[in-house]
Amino acid sequence: MGPLPAVDDGGLAAPRIGIGGISIESSTFSPHISGDEAFTIRTGSDLLGYYPFLEEGRELRAAAQWIPIHHGRSLPGGAVAPATYARMKRAIVDGIRESVRDGGAFDGFFLDIHGAMSVVGMKDAEGDLARAVRDALGPDTLISTSMDLHGNVSEVLRDEVDLLTCYRMAPHEDWMNTKERAVWNLLARLRGPHGRDALQRRPFKAWVPVPVLLPGEKTSTRLEPAAGLYAELPDIEALDGVVDASIWIGYAWADEPRCQAYVVVMGDDRETITREAERVARRFWDARADFVFVAPTATLDGALERALAPGAARPYVISDSGDNPTAGGAGDVTWTLTRLLEWPELTDGTRTTLVASIFDAAAVETARAAGAGATITLTAGAGVDDGPSGPVSLTGRVHSITEGDPDAGTQAVIDVGGLHAIITSRRKPFHHLDDFRMLGLDPEAADIVVVKIGYLEPELYDLAADWTLALTPGGVDQDLLRLGHHDLAPGVYPFDTTGNPPLTAHVSRRQES
Repeated sequence: MGPLPAVDDGGLAAPRIGIGGISIESSTFSPHISGDEAFTIRTGSDLLGYYPFLEEGRELRAAAQWIPIHHGRSLPGGAVAPATYARMKRAIVDGIRESVRDGGAFDGFFLDIHGAMSVVGMKDAEGDLARAVRDALGPDTLISTSMDLHGNVSEVLRDEVDLLTCYRMAPHEDWMNTKERAVWNLLARLRGPHGRDALQRRPFKAWVPVPVLLPGEKTSTRLEPAAGLYAELPDIEALDGVVDASIWIGYAWADEPRCQAYVVVMGDDRETITREAERVARRFWDARADFVFVAPTATLDGALERALAPGAARPYVISDSGDNPTAGGAGDVTWTLTRLLEWPELTDGTRTTLVASIFDAAAVETARAAGAGATITLTAGAGVDDGPSGPVSLTGRVHSITEGDPDAGTQAVIDVGGLHAIITSRRKPFHHLDDFRMLGLDPEAADIVVVKIGYLEPELYDLAADWTLALTPGGVDQDLLRLGHHDLAPGVYPFDTTGNPPLTAHVSRRQES
């Protein structure tokens, strides 16, 4: 993104723009319920300060009058409690109405969402939120939406917002850049020749649903065919008459009719955006069987055999993918740790294995009370998701007790003959090397590092001398066919392998004014 275009004679030099939204990725296959405690709420200056591109002195900050309303953000987890969703939705809607009453209508609104929020009892939570925001704003406000590429673009969401874009990288190293692009697109339309015309400032949207649903670990942009598909988007965006081009992979671990892939190309040239959206959608469909896991896969036993093989590279990283909390897993499934403890090679003191992590506040308190250096026996885990296995029993030395982590709370490490089991008071994903170091553990010196994750985040990817994606059970099981989806749209691959969809673009823009 370069500098904003100059304000056209027909454009808005200082539009009034609101900010709000709800962001969570929620698995309907996890028994975890995301309540009030799961969300970080930002309002006012805290919300405005969340976006580096809106800092004082930045071009985008100076280009508008910003009114930050209300935003809730959570780590991925289970479906959202209805009362929690209702409170956040009401705060956004009431905040919009109060601001309109006191300061006048909004010219634009930045709706910052994920796209894979599930709410207990609902089938399209983001569509419901977008409709409520639209009703509060009125028909003329231009709404721009930033999303995760693992979100879903339902017909309701498509019709209620005017501009959509999503991440182009998985792992999501461009997450904040995508939010900036959504705001840049919004401002560019408001500053343009039709900025004061509620209809003309809206681009057309060419929307193509692609009936394919794949786990993120098969669609990393580090590998083909996803790498090539996403590499096309900047070139499409650069075409005359095009505003933005995006591909949504969709969210695999919710059982809702909207869960599938989507291609959306926006712009003023209907012919160009239609052609490009349908072309990319067809290419995606044709490549559906070519998507492969981002790493070699195996059962957990198979992964351990590789890690323990003579000459295996160190540190060897194993993904406990079925309970990945950053995809919506509960984070306290004990299945993997239970089986690791059954391997004598991991508990005979000859190796260092780090296992992250299980949350269980009571188990952490037992370890804290005993103190570092004490030998204890405790049970932990499976308090939320006990489907694959029950609580695990651990007998070992308390390696460390660490207080005060903003995500995990208090953390305990139990050393069972060289296998270091990390137990946290609250759910926490382990993505950074300092997550281990703060506990007195050295991941770079470890022989094996096991972490609840799918594809490796950048620091873990760089750490791994070699790695395996273990196909373990849990709420975000990589084997979608054994999860039991029953409410998807008809014809979605790989649940249905007989389809031949038309992949015809629906082209529209909001007409109300």
